[in-house]
Amino acid sequence: MVALVVGVVVGWLIGARGTSEARAESARREADFKAAITDLAMAEERVAQLPRLREEAAMLRNERDAARIELAELKAKAGAFEERLTEFVNAREMMAGQFRESAAKMLDETQRAFLERAEARFHQAGEKNEERLRTLLQPIDTTLKRYEEGLHRVEKDRNDSYGQLREAISAVQAGLGETRAETSKLVNALRAAPKTRGRWGEQQFRNLIEIAGLSGHVDFAAEVSVTTEDGMLRPDFIIRLPGDQQLIVDVKCVLDGYLQAAEATSAEERTAALKAHAKAMSTHADALSRKAYWAQFEKAPDFVIMYIPGDNFLSSALEVDMELWERAARNRVIIAGPSAFLPLARTVAAMWRQQKLTEDAREVGKLGKELYERLATAASHLKRVGGGLNSAVENYNKFVASFEGRVMVSARRFQALNVDTGNSALDAIDTVDVIARAPTAELPAPGEGEVEEAAAAE
Repeated sequence: MVALVVGVVVGWLIGARGTSEARAESARREADFKAAITDLAMAEERVAQLPRLREEAAMLRNERDAARIELAELKAKAGAFEERLTEFVNAREMMAGQFRESAAKMLDETQRAFLERAEARFHQAGEKNEERLRTLLQPIDTTLKRYEEGLHRVEKDRNDSYGQLREAISAVQAGLGETRAETSKLVNALRAAPKTRGRWGEQQFRNLIEIAGLSGHVDFAAEVSVTTEDGMLRPDFIIRLPGDQQLIVDVKCVLDGYLQAAEATSAEERTAALKAHAKAMSTHADALSRKAYWAQFEKAPDFVIMYIPGDNFLSSALEVDMELWERAARNRVIIAGPSAFLPLARTVAAMWRQQKLTEDAREVGKLGKELYERLATAASHLKRVGGGLNSAVENYNKFVASFEGRVMVSARRFQALNVDTGNSALDAIDTVDVIARAPTAELPAPGEGEVEEAAAAE
């Protein structure tokens, strides 16, 4: 190293004497020289650290060898531990299987013995209790059947009501074609015979109330009449209302003026005919007001309905006399055509259906109350039966305890004294730990049943 440095220095000195190119070369060599000096210093430092590094390498090799030895020992121990763990798991599974088999066998034998003893002891009592329960539950079964019949009857009545309405609508639709064909004949007949007009008007009213479902709640003229100072009064129809009330209806078929207006050839003739038509309708309303049906029928409201069997008849009269309806209403006569009376009739029919449903609901509530009372009675009897069973079990256990403590002890002394007792052995008599299960569900309070019944009636 020293010789190398000296050579470099000498070369540099020689080069300094050359040309400018030599100077540049010299500068480069000088830089190389400085770098060589730096590398030399670092090399000397590494050489100085070499002994220490060799010692550390030796220590690391020793630690590595020790770790390898320790790892080999741990692997050997782990293998042995794994073998012992496998043996332990196999042994545990074998013991668990043997335990399950033994436990199942013991449980099966215990259950079979218990069931045999229990069946033998309670067979006779069970037959008697079954017969008593059957006797107690028979009224409940009868009440349940009545309850179901009541529900079916309510549902049937509801379906019948809707079925009647559908049938009535179908009948009206089927009769429209025939009505059109007979219109001309009917007009001639109504014009020629006043009595025919009256019967036709009443028939139209019957058709209307049948559509509304009121035919079963109407009294006709031939069935109801009253005698007054002015003679006999006989309204055409009396509609019975829920609550024992009545609605008086008198049918008036005013057609002469209307038919003349329909055949008029000029506006003046038509107006004159309609005025005559309105005058005739007003005359009928005044006459009906003077009869004062509401004074003769105590259950009727203070008005009477004058039914006109055609909305066009009424609208034609109101066309020329707009005060006709109000004037009649002030005289306690309500003029109504089919479109006005049909909603009223359907409302009355709905009231009758609601009353019928209310009555059925009350009957159902009555049946439910009766069912509740019988269920309560049966539950009390059943509870007493359970108490009897528990008492029998308790007395049996007391007998077993007394028998074991007083009789079996003395009997086993024969075996201790080597007395010949034959091949029969004295088996142990076990007590019975099973008791009758008490009912957990409670019936609702009687007040709740009454509230539900009142709600159903509403």
